[in-house]
Amino acid sequence: MQLIYAAASPYVRKVCALLHETGQFDDVELVSVKTAPTATAEEVRAANPAGKIPALIRSDGPSIYDSRVITRYLDARANAGFYPDARIWEVLTLEATADAIMDAAILVTYENRLRPPEHRSEDWIEAQWSKVSHAVKAVNDRWMSHLSGPIDMSHIAIGCALGYLDFRHDARNWRSGSDALDDWFAVFSQRDSMVATAPSD
Repeated sequence: MQLIYAAASPYVRKVCALLHETGQFDDVELVSVKTAPTATAEEVRAANPAGKIPALIRSDGPSIYDSRVITRYLDARANAGFYPDARIWEVLTLEATADAIMDAAILVTYENRLRPPEHRSEDWIEAQWSKVSHAVKAVNDRWMSHLSGPIDMSHIAIGCALGYLDFRHDARNWRSGSDALDDWFAVFSQRDSMVATAPSD
């Protein structure tokens, strides 16, 4: 298998962290690409018509894409139990919350990086950041008992979302008012899978 990826992407990191956690990392060839919303790399377009990463090229079927599809596939492939039936709706909801944090944070990154200063919308940036801050607060206030339980895909997703906030938006200080989540992340971020997949440009 080949994983079309960029090391800065938190969605890619979700996949790579799961590969490490499930012992499948050596089964996948990483294909690094330079891609952007305004200039999609051909390798990405060939694997995913929407032009987004990550995409997983399989030898026994068509390419699959979207991080949540890929992680479900890899979990099933390894029979690893990162989407346990007993708490599947909690896992999926918390993973969706993590992806929503990533979505909004990446839009802030794009607004700051891709638009000329005179065309940037501070209202847009703050609206996106409000989504981030409300989601982080909700995780801190409602989900710590889940995050304190056995590891599943939602733990990895939340860890990767928070790691992206540190990577691109550290000055925003997501930790303010979310002490329990901060404490959890300080421990979780030291897992081998998280250390091995730390984002980089």
